[in-house]
Amino acid sequence: MPSHYRNFHNSVPWLILFLEAVFIVIFYFSDSDEDISSISYPGFQDVNHMVIFGFGFFLTFLKRYGFSSTGFNLLIIVLGVQCSVLIEELLLFLPYSEREDDMRRITKATLSLTAVVISTGAVLGKTNPVQLSLMTVVEMVALHMSRWMHKTFLQISDNTSMMHVHLFGAYFGLAASSRFSEPLPGSEKNASTPKSDLLSMLGTVFLWVFWPSFNSVLLWDKSKAIYNTYFALAVSTVTAFMLSALTTKDGKFKMTHIHSAVLAGGVAVGYAAHSIKYPWIAMILGLLASVISILGSYCLPRCLNPVLKIHDTSGVHFTFGLPSMLGALAQVVLLVLENWTDIPSLRHLVAIHIWAFFLTMDVALITGFITGFILNFKLFKTIPVSKYFEDQFYWEFPHLAVGF
Repeated sequence: MPSHYRNFHNSVPWLILFLEAVFIVIFYFSDSDEDISSISYPGFQDVNHMVIFGFGFFLTFLKRYGFSSTGFNLLIIVLGVQCSVLIEELLLFLPYSEREDDMRRITKATLSLTAVVISTGAVLGKTNPVQLSLMTVVEMVALHMSRWMHKTFLQISDNTSMMHVHLFGAYFGLAASSRFSEPLPGSEKNASTPKSDLLSMLGTVFLWVFWPSFNSVLLWDKSKAIYNTYFALAVSTVTAFMLSALTTKDGKFKMTHIHSAVLAGGVAVGYAAHSIKYPWIAMILGLLASVISILGSYCLPRCLNPVLKIHDTSGVHFTFGLPSMLGALAQVVLLVLENWTDIPSLRHLVAIHIWAFFLTMDVALITGFITGFILNFKLFKTIPVSKYFEDQFYWEFPHLAVGF
């Protein structure tokens, strides 16, 4: 390994220590609110399990990048939650901002980190810890400013605004990924093994189980959101198995389809889970989300990604991006069907949600592209393409087994 990379590895702990020292100093001067919270500890615990266990294992499908997928995921989450809480504290100086109780603040911070973890999936295996730490801080600032504009200018509810994290994370990550070199053609490291696929499926199961909590944790009345989310997930799972068998040559199930499409229903129904009156609507939404996720897994890598020069490592575009777009569209359609007799009010509601969608997309794409450009500065020691998807570049192994 070149000497400048050895020096770089030695500087990583000092950077992390510096960030933590800054967080401690700022927390020292911040206030704490011990009011009774609308969020219980089990609710926060569900979201925490989902982000740490679920996404941590969800990204372990690369055969030589398991240590980094789980380890770096934990690192950026614990750094990002602290950063998110502090950004919320700083936003109190802006108009129309209100202080919230501590449990709600840390829960919202954990929910916000979903965007960062999704973005990490797009650049998985191509970034070092310093780049990931910087990306986490920048994305948290951009996401909070986007949500502040939702609340201030569009009067979007807190829960609906938070459901934009999947959309924001997917397109921020794709924009950042466009600035990184593509892997070498025919590289064997950008592949999975039965063991890595099994671990990744374990993460998918964790996400599936806790997704109803994710869609309902910020709501006062959680029952309807939980109910609709479960049925959307159930139908997207059944559809994923059905389409997987129908689209493979030998009629066998493909792990890539199950890994991504079973979650599509939970992503798509998030915007309107609390307002859908009948479960069959959520079920149709889950079915459509699974269909576009599986079709996207075939079309996007072959058609769109080569044209735009984007290498999406974990398929966040068709796992989270497209279902989020479907959910935003479904929310507008449901508003039209529910309020079609009140045209003036309907126009206002539709305009607000359309503006929220485009605002989220614009902020994500612009800041993601700028972040990807910055991360490729020589200062951050971008890893060579030959070292992509390689645990041994970062982690110490007792002995190197042949073929690891």
